[in-house]
Amino acid sequence: MRFTPIRRTAAILATAGLAATTSLLATQATAAPAPSADSITSSLINSITSTLSRDATIPGTAWATDPATGVVTVSYDDTVTGAKLASLSKVTEQLGSKVTLQKIPGTLSKKISGGDAIYGGQYRCSLGFNVTDGSSYYFLTAGHCGNIAATWYSDSGHANTVGDTQDSSFPGNDYAIVKYPAGTPEPPGNVDLYNGSFQEITNAADATVGQAVQRSGSTTQVHNGTVTGVNATVNYAEGTVTGLIQTNVCAEGGDSGGALFAGSTALGLTSGGSGNCTSGGTTFFQPVTEALTTYNVDVY
Repeated sequence: MRFTPIRRTAAILATAGLAATTSLLATQATAAPAPSADSITSSLINSITSTLSRDATIPGTAWATDPATGVVTVSYDDTVTGAKLASLSKVTEQLGSKVTLQKIPGTLSKKISGGDAIYGGQYRCSLGFNVTDGSSYYFLTAGHCGNIAATWYSDSGHANTVGDTQDSSFPGNDYAIVKYPAGTPEPPGNVDLYNGSFQEITNAADATVGQAVQRSGSTTQVHNGTVTGVNATVNYAEGTVTGLIQTNVCAEGGDSGGALFAGSTALGLTSGGSGNCTSGGTTFFQPVTEALTTYNVDVY
């Protein structure tokens, strides 16, 4: 009998500089290369993010970089008020014009809830992408999901096993890998679009700012949006996660682990964010390429 996985839910700076050389009379001497605009901007961004990581790691805050402008946007949610907001503002003001401070609605949180999709313990998450190491089949989901359950099921009654968590990483990162039971036929390499059709996934890549994307998750199904930042840092109450993709795609509890994709290209796994799919929100994603490299697996 073919095992049928539960519905798939899917979860800097390039300004070129020319090195300068100079010659004097007949004796040609090469001067030390002038720093490129790229290296100057990257150095400044690294300095800014290092300062934020040292002085502004406040639960309810996040920051991401727009590679096109080199601007670091620092966001804060409804919980950052009073002394916390004053402290955050003081840090960002000292960092100059390359840093902007913005309020985002709601509360930054992991997108997980009790309830449908893949069930572990008392919680529900979303399956991200099916992957393989060439001999066995697995799926990726969020690390904060992998942390809470050793075994996953396709039903809330825990009657039908989907697989066992092999590894998870959260905080710091936010990815986990779950192995399908032995003998499972090849699971489909696609994402559920919740309209009777599926998007085939054939490759994976890093997201880019301005890229049009879609997210599929078990709570809110499919939503569209745009990548607004990369290499983002989010300070959840449970810990800090770095290197994330920032988007204006909405998500809600239970969407955690679901797929972020652009056409047939896998991009990320839903980590968390603020807002909802009624009023809109900001959602962050773990880059899928990092998880694939860590676990030595591929989408197919």
